[in-house]
Parts: sequence; C-alpha cells; structure tokens
Amino acid sequence: MTVLREEVVVRVMRAADAEAVAGIYNHYITQTVITFEEEAVCSAGIYQRFQDVQSSSLPWLVAERAGEVVGYAYADKWKGRCAFRFSTEITVYVSPGKLGSGIGSRLYIQLLPALKERGSHVAIAGIALPNDASRVLHEKFGFTKVAHFKEVGFKFNRWIDVGYWQLIL
Repeated sequence: MTVLREEVVVRVMRAADAEAVAGIYNHYITQTVITFEEEAVCSAGIYQRFQDVQSSSLPWLVAERAGEVVGYAYADKWKGRCAFRFSTEITVYVSPGKLGSGIGSRLYIQLLPALKERGSHVAIAGIALPNDASRVLHEKFGFTKVAHFKEVGFKFNRWIDVGYWQLIL
C-alpha cells in the first residue's frame, strides 16, 4: 500500500493567513516555554507584525499543506541600530501536530537564500533551552552556537536559559 503525502507549498504570507499563524503561535505561547510571550495574540496583532516585517523588506513565509497553514518562518531586524542593518533574527514555528515532518526545513530552504539575496550577512536564532528539535534544525543548516544565557527568562514558574545560534550567509 502506498501512502501519498500532501505536498508542502512554501509561499509569502498573506493577510488572510494571520488567523492561522496566530493559532500556531498561540499554542507555543500558552503551552510551552519556546516563546517568552505569555498572552495569546490575535490575528490583527500577527498581521501588524507581518506588516512591520514587510516594511523592513524582510520575508515572512508560510508553509501550506492541503490548503492549511502548517508553519511559518520570518526574519526581523537584529537590534535597532544602523550598524546592525545586515543582521537578521529568524524565527520558525510549525503546527504542533506536524512537528518532525520537515516543514521547518522546507521553510528555511527558502528563507535563508531569500535573506542572502536581500543583502543580509548574518542570520541569528534565539532558542529557549532545552529545545533539541530547534537546535538540530538550525545546526542542520550550518548555524553554530555562539552564546548561552542562563536563567534569563521566567515562565510557568521556572527559569529558562536561552542560546543563540548564528549563520554567516
């Protein structure tokens, strides 16, 4: 018996995707320490973030399978100072039920070259630790760990470390 897997399509986010993106992100806000946000975000808030990323000429991509948004990745400015203009911070989130299916990789396969094409020199990823899945994903794409901050986040009544990985594009 052959099992057909639905094709994952990676494309630029659209306004209509904001609700699905908020749904994915809100899982991580309310159920995990992956993000340090503590309050769920509405689709209008996600759309505003999307517009902010677009106004910086940076990409925000979504992965879609069978018409459903199953993940997203985007880049944002690293710090606000002008001298950091060639450095970006990247983020990737995958629907909880789709973890381990290659969606994060599919997003990065398109996001990283798009950043390089736009003139970005460095991509930086902050990872709440421990998070082996995210660490493995980033190292698969050549990121190296450059920093480890102990107990800088506090969520769900516990202290959380953060590591930073970077890739020279």
